[in-house]
Amino acid sequence: MNQENTGAAAQLEAHARDFSVLFSSTPRGARLARLLAAEQLRSWGLPWEAAGQIIAELAANAATHGRLPGRSFRLALHAVHGTLRIELTDTRGDRRPVRREPGEEDEGGRGLLLVAAFADRWGVADDRFPRKIVWAELDLVAPEPGAPCSGGTGGQ
Repeated sequence: MNQENTGAAAQLEAHARDFSVLFSSTPRGARLARLLAAEQLRSWGLPWEAAGQIIAELAANAATHGRLPGRSFRLALHAVHGTLRIELTDTRGDRRPVRREPGEEDEGGRGLLLVAAFADRWGVADDRFPRKIVWAELDLVAPEPGAPCSGGTGGQ
């Protein structure tokens, strides 16, 4: 078991931590979401590398595919009971993300493949109309042998 993850899980057992911020649905807003989230996770003493990759992909998707002019997206982090939950809420509930296999010539379409690779679970949930929440969870403790590793309900 990774000692960094073990220490992080022990810290989470002491108390839950929450962080939530609105960002403009722009490439700059997506970049700022990733940078502020990484800093927040560092301040909590939690590993941030995998979470940073997930946040980068989900924030880019929110700013690109979940964008409505004049509307923001919300990044929320919840760390409790050995799990870090990342949530990105945007105002395009009518556009659900779909994981697909891009062709060799495709310049995009790999974001959700990366999310699935880094996250222990991920999925999509409906929020109050017209919003949706794309979420991912990272276990901060080692999983039990034989436990499923990725793919949340509704996420694939």
